[in-house]
Amino acid sequence: MASLTITPGRSLQGTISVPGDKSITHRAVILTALANGVSRVTSYCRGEDCLNTVRALKALGVRIDESDEELCVHGKGLWGLTEPNGPIDCGNSGTGIRLLTGLLAGQDFFTVLTGDESIRRRPMGRIVKPLREMGATIAGRKGGELAPLAVMGSRLRAITYASPVASAQIKSALLLAALFAEGTSRITEPRLSRDHTERLFQFFNIAFRREGTTLLIEGRPLVGWNAAPRLVIPGDLSAAAFFIVGATIIPGSDVTIRQVGVNPTRVGLLDVMMSMGANIQLINRREEAGEPVADIRVKSARLHGVAIGPDLIPQTIDEFPVLCVAAAVAEGETIISGAEELRVKESDRIATVSAELCAMGAQITEKPDGMVVRGLGTAEDNGRLQTAHGRSHGDHRVAMSLAIAGLTTSAPTVIDETACIETSFPDFHRTLLELLDERR
Repeated sequence: MASLTITPGRSLQGTISVPGDKSITHRAVILTALANGVSRVTSYCRGEDCLNTVRALKALGVRIDESDEELCVHGKGLWGLTEPNGPIDCGNSGTGIRLLTGLLAGQDFFTVLTGDESIRRRPMGRIVKPLREMGATIAGRKGGELAPLAVMGSRLRAITYASPVASAQIKSALLLAALFAEGTSRITEPRLSRDHTERLFQFFNIAFRREGTTLLIEGRPLVGWNAAPRLVIPGDLSAAAFFIVGATIIPGSDVTIRQVGVNPTRVGLLDVMMSMGANIQLINRREEAGEPVADIRVKSARLHGVAIGPDLIPQTIDEFPVLCVAAAVAEGETIISGAEELRVKESDRIATVSAELCAMGAQITEKPDGMVVRGLGTAEDNGRLQTAHGRSHGDHRVAMSLAIAGLTTSAPTVIDETACIETSFPDFHRTLLELLDERR
């Protein structure tokens, strides 16, 4: 069982890069596979989640040449995928299995999609139900509520669907299915979720239009889209989040993170941290593949508690574990509400984060849709947590958040079950050690 030991005592100093955005990498691999011609996807995320999506497209007949820095995707066009020889394993990726289900619902062959133990516990009915309304034939455990999912590709029809939750995975699965459906699909969400799929559609000139929180897309285009000579994936803000929080709460820190995606639908963590008093600057702003990008500089600062309500949840959903670390050492109370979606992630993140941080001395009251965190800090300084022997519960974001929490303690902290970090940020520990370099 892999474990990680975090030794506190030094500030974080230096300039780093983080992996390419995980969400964008999944989508880029799928859309370049459906393009006409050869695309080059650079600075992509090499975490296991994204590599499983690459393997899935290879199993569907797409040639993809891999190097550490670039994917060379030989697109087969909108109707060029072929039936795989066996089940497709999506590993730990909820994004991968849900988007692939939408993609495969309109094909003319049979596919089985599965994943690890965590994926087989996560809700799939939220995509299966609307896809069935489009005419898809999908079977699965508990009537399609749970993976594995058996997808018998069908001729799809357009749908008018109002999602009960703001979820980029639901929206994107339906958008991909709508490409293969007859007629114009209308997909509405209660609040705008992350819009990486729409931005990549624009990048590839895939026609759609937006009316408020509703997307309209005409299916079965007569002509597909052309390959991308070069599609650069921005750095993942969710990966940068650990160092943004770490540099803020550890005195004397000064960290710059290069080329991070700052999509407005993803910057909830930055908004919340700055409202708590964080010293964060966005510099060298630019655009890559339709996505806004910037270098992020963070200096240590005293934090105070805030209220985080439902409107901020879609923009902050993946960053809540490490945001709770910031709240635990801030001055005053942080109240998180409307975040029940956290209970169906890789772990029940409300329960696991509450339990692990409370074991480190944090004061947290768990609520059905969030938590109340009573920070340990004062007006003069951020607080310190206690050394503990933590456990990730198989959740990569919990594991990395506990590593940042361990920087505030007075003695080394050991975190068990950290192999899951490979799913999104294989070089996390090396990057953290780089910022803690004792040769300074």
